[in-house]
Amino acid sequence: MAKVSAVEKNKARRKLVDRFAAKRAELKAIVKDQSKPIEERFQAQLKLAALPRNSSKTRIRNRCDVTGRPRAYYRKLRMSRIALRELGNKGLVPGLVKSSW
Repeated sequence: MAKVSAVEKNKARRKLVDRFAAKRAELKAIVKDQSKPIEERFQAQLKLAALPRNSSKTRIRNRCDVTGRPRAYYRKLRMSRIALRELGNKGLVPGLVKSSW
């Protein structure tokens, strides 16, 4: 089980990303638009830099929904390999069969 503080910090980052997503997209569009004057693009870049760091989508860490583990994460299932194995052995994951040979 991961530290509760790390999981909560990641949840707070997800909320910030959702809150600032529209504003970040708007500012990025201005920065990338070559037809706008350089001063306007520079001001947009400064405003973008003034936004909270944790409002960037790249700051989010994929974590297992079951355990909070940050490594060996399967995006499709939203859980780590260890949690997947435990739930699979109990028969709680539909379509997952334990292999034996």
